[in-house]
Amino acid sequence: MKFRQRLRNSFGLLLPWVLPLAAQAQAPSGYATLNGGTTGVAGGSTVTAYTGTDIHNALCTRSSSDAPITIYVQGTVNHSNTSGVSGDSCNAGSADDVIELKDVSNVSIIGVGNSALFDELGIHIRNSSNIILQNLHIRNVKKSGSPTSNGGDAIGMEANVSNVWVDHCTLEASGGESAGYDALFDLKNNTRYVTLSYSHLLNSGRGGLVGSSDSDDQNNYITYHHNYYENIDSRTPLLRYATAHAYNNYFNGIHSSGMNPRAGGRIKAENNHFLNAQNPIGTFYTDLLGYWDISGNIFENVTWNSDDYPAGPNPTSTTSISIPYAYSLDDAACVQDIVLSTAGAATDLAVSDGSCDVLAGSGSDSGSGGDAGSGGDAGTDAVAASLTIANDWGGGYCATVTVVNNGSAAVNWHVTLTVEGTVDGLWNGLWSQSGSILEVEGVAWNATLDPGEVDSSVGFCASR
Repeated sequence: MKFRQRLRNSFGLLLPWVLPLAAQAQAPSGYATLNGGTTGVAGGSTVTAYTGTDIHNALCTRSSSDAPITIYVQGTVNHSNTSGVSGDSCNAGSADDVIELKDVSNVSIIGVGNSALFDELGIHIRNSSNIILQNLHIRNVKKSGSPTSNGGDAIGMEANVSNVWVDHCTLEASGGESAGYDALFDLKNNTRYVTLSYSHLLNSGRGGLVGSSDSDDQNNYITYHHNYYENIDSRTPLLRYATAHAYNNYFNGIHSSGMNPRAGGRIKAENNHFLNAQNPIGTFYTDLLGYWDISGNIFENVTWNSDDYPAGPNPTSTTSISIPYAYSLDDAACVQDIVLSTAGAATDLAVSDGSCDVLAGSGSDSGSGGDAGSGGDAGTDAVAASLTIANDWGGGYCATVTVVNNGSAAVNWHVTLTVEGTVDGLWNGLWSQSGSILEVEGVAWNATLDPGEVDSSVGFCASR
């Protein structure tokens, strides 16, 4: 253990409290691991954000636009609490009414537990690299009507974006274009080396595209794995020019078309399960053909439209695609169960082991109970434990964070305590105030946990 410290107040009492970790449960996979990799931000600064403005402040007040930072999100981010912020580390500044990552790199935005909801507010990534979005729920982002955000995309990337990992996110709309929505996951204008994994995309007219037009030909290298596409009309994905790899995804309720490689786009589709789907794979709505390399997929209760260029009713490959990274395939017969257990936010960052079993995540839930280090190797990435105390917490409070590293590598971690409401007389001044939120900060709240080590000695107390 590189650092230990025990904090007490005048009561001299420490009550046990075990907190699961808000953490990266596994390393990135797929094309996001190439081109230098999507490395996360181990060793960088950490901050907890409760509003969209907090997120922008964290991005725009760093020492530089590439200074590593992890932003842990708690609560609901919406239009009323999201304003643009100016700062040297975010170029021209961020924007109102959208979470904007523009001209930045080395950023992780990670939801804590089941609390990180982006309500009618999208995330826009532009001219940026090495970005991780994890355990976030983004819903009902509109391009028309009110309020509008991000052109109607839940997550949109454009203009020289590379190495992005979107993992364990729920991307949700409440209808199609006529209801004011665009897409859930759009990549445009030279976006490359992206992985979308263990995410739930639902109730949308458009899942997402790679390439916004037949002249947008600079996007490439996208991996989609262990995602759940539910009640989607089309674009799962629509793919122009780029090469994509889609494996172990589950599709239920594809109403018009699914994987749509066109204009030279190529997709390798392995061990996916399509249920209640029309036109699961093929080139649709154009004569500019794409190509597919398919194997091991399950087609259950699907229909094919012969007016276009479907892969079925007897699907066969039209190209061969070599994948330049290692990966483990679950058998298609267990994909439905695996994906329903792991995909989306608030699933405890659970993953598949590649052999049809679910591995529990390292725990993204900030509530009580459970072993903080259970669920496998957390690697060398920063993790955090957090605790929120309501403003009726009484005259005093003490707690101890217990962290256990069951993995084979050292883990960097920090702890944050927040107290809702105005509190006087807090112990020893180890607090900074932001609005009505008080947050423990400082180097004393960071530590490195060696493999197999248990730390129960970092505690904190406060009193009114």
